[in-house]
Amino acid sequence: MIRFIYLAAIIAVLMVSCQSANDSKSLAKDSSAIQKIMVKAVLQTEKYTFVQTEATDAEKWLAVPKIDAKVGDTYYYRGGFERTGFVSKELSKTFNSVVFVESFSSSPDMKPAETVNAADTGKATAPQYTAKVVIEKKEVKVKPDAGGITIAELFTHKDKYAGKIIKIKGNVTKYNSGIMKKNWIHIQDGTEFSGKFDLTVTTDAEAAVGQTITLEGKITLNKDFGYGYAYEVLMEDATIKNN
Repeated sequence: MIRFIYLAAIIAVLMVSCQSANDSKSLAKDSSAIQKIMVKAVLQTEKYTFVQTEATDAEKWLAVPKIDAKVGDTYYYRGGFERTGFVSKELSKTFNSVVFVESFSSSPDMKPAETVNAADTGKATAPQYTAKVVIEKKEVKVKPDAGGITIAELFTHKDKYAGKIIKIKGNVTKYNSGIMKKNWIHIQDGTEFSGKFDLTVTTDAEAAVGQTITLEGKITLNKDFGYGYAYEVLMEDATIKNN
């Protein structure tokens, strides 16, 4: 099963030499509907494959984890998010529109494809995938403000903080703007509990990677946005407080 980073990310979508320039919107009105496409053009990056489909719109592109797609191949997909004005630094190209799809498969029933011996077929069948945000632990050490808590404390006693507004200080390790009308921040403070060291935050405020900021917002547990992006602990609608 292939995994990919959504923009960010989610999320953390697309931290592989890519940035979004404009808007993002869900295409989830009928996320259960399976769409069939034929590949018209292929652009490869280190970890992603961009496929242009046979459609009336010459700029209809889909983004998927890297696969051995060829012009003329047929694939099936379901659901996704559209990014308009999307800039790929790796390709030095601006896409009018790219859809980062939920599920992508060479099988019309959208079931994960079984591994195929490349020696027998010449290439492997593209499997279905589920989005997954991959977070790297940074070497940071941030002390909490007065009245604030650490990330380790939050995850250790998450039920205690559920539904409450808390204050937490950390270093911005990832930042994505304009996703689902929110800016998304990942912070770390050097503490962890049971392997959990990163907190995802939604906010209207702006931030930059490398900044150390104090955030205040409401804690929500087990938030699922679909498309594989589910958060055990999430701080929502946060504000950045002056340090």
